[in-house]
Amino acid sequence: MNNQINYYREKLEYEWDSADLFENLEKRTDIVVIDTRKEFAYDQEHIPSSINFPHRTMDEETTTHMNRSKIYVCYCDGIGCNGSTKGALKMAKLGFNVRELIGGLDWWKRDGYSTEGNEATSGVEVQCAC
Repeated sequence: MNNQINYYREKLEYEWDSADLFENLEKRTDIVVIDTRKEFAYDQEHIPSSINFPHRTMDEETTTHMNRSKIYVCYCDGIGCNGSTKGALKMAKLGFNVRELIGGLDWWKRDGYSTEGNEATSGVEVQCAC
């Protein structure tokens, strides 16, 4: 039973859903949201306040300017895309405090939150504390 409890506790330590992200963006100043997809996908549509940092470009050199005291939340398209997992793994290996957004951009929109970009969608807007 303890193994199962530990599994779920650890899972929640490293994964957030869209409601978790929304709530944390509104309350905390130490959150950085990373869109791990290619630039064209970010330009098309992304989570407000997120930065575009494709997972393929993440390494020691490209992260030197980043604050290691922040919490970095990686996302991609959603189910069927593993860019957020690859990004979270790379960031964790580089010593960052990382979460993965489960469901990605797809579930962010399904939960009714707005997006930005060339194909932005309307929805509940984040009043970001960051």
